[in-house]
Amino acid sequence: MIAKSQKHWVGDVAELLRVREGFVLADVDPQATPGYEQGKVQAAEDLASGAKQLDEYQDRLFARSRVDATDAAVLLVLQAMDSAGKGGIVRHVVGSVDPQGVSITAFKKPTPEELEHDFLWRVAKRVPEPGFIGVFDRSHYEDVLIGRVRELAPHDEIERRYGAINTFEKQLTGGGTRVVKVMLHISSDEQKARLTERLDRPDKHWKYNPGDVDERKLWPKYMDAYQQVFERTSTDHAPWYVVPANRKWYARIAVQNLLLEALEEIDPQWPKATFDVEAEKRRLAAT
Repeated sequence: MIAKSQKHWVGDVAELLRVREGFVLADVDPQATPGYEQGKVQAAEDLASGAKQLDEYQDRLFARSRVDATDAAVLLVLQAMDSAGKGGIVRHVVGSVDPQGVSITAFKKPTPEELEHDFLWRVAKRVPEPGFIGVFDRSHYEDVLIGRVRELAPHDEIERRYGAINTFEKQLTGGGTRVVKVMLHISSDEQKARLTERLDRPDKHWKYNPGDVDERKLWPKYMDAYQQVFERTSTDHAPWYVVPANRKWYARIAVQNLLLEALEEIDPQWPKATFDVEAEKRRLAAT
C-alpha cells in the first residue's frame, strides 16, 4: 500500500520493506531505495508534503482521544546500529507533528530497579496512550540483541524473550495499537564514515560514544542477532520493516510512509461536537 499523500512511490512500499518468511538481511542493499525512483531533492519535497498529512492525522487521532473513547494509538519501534539515523527519524518525521500527542522513549541500560523485574516491565509502562504516537528509540529488542551478542543472558532466557515479545505485541495490537517496527539498515562502511564525521566536527563530538567502536568489532554478530530477531518476531500482527538507510533522505520518507499507512488504517475523524453549535454561536454573539 502507498500512503495517499505519497505521489512518487512506485509499487507497494510496505510490501517491499516487510520481512517475510525466507528474508535474509544480508541480501538487503543499504544503499538501495526500494519503491522510490526520485532523488534527494524530490524526496525533500515529498517529506514536507507528507508531514502536513501526518500532522493532520495525528491531530485527529489526539482530538478523538480527548473527546470520545478510543483505543487507537501508534507505536513506532526504531532499531539500528549506532549512527543509522534514528535521531533523524525522530526529528524530521515524528517531529513534524504536534508534540502534545507524541511520547518518545529512549531505552538505556536498565537501572537496578528495572533489573529486579522482567525485561518487559519498564517497556509496558511506556507504551503510548490512546490517541498518541509513541516512539521507542531503541526498545525491548535490545534485550535480545545486545543480550545475545554480549551474552548478557543465558541462551534459554533469550529464547524465552522472543516468545514474550510476541505475546506482548499481540496484546498491544489486540488493544488497538498499531505497531510499526523498523530496522534502519546501514552498511559498516557508511557507519564508519558517519562516526568519522562526528570526530571531525566539534559540534558533533557530543554524539560520539567511544563504545561505538567496540560494538563495530561485533558487527557480524549483530547482523546475525538481527536475523534471528526477524525470523522469530516478524509476525502478521506486528511485522518488521527493514529500511535501507545509507541514504538518510530515503529512510525518512520510507518511515513516514509507514506511519501514514498506519494512521490511514485507523482513519481518525474529527470528533463531533457534544453541544448545540448553533445555540452556542447565538450565546457567544450575545455577550
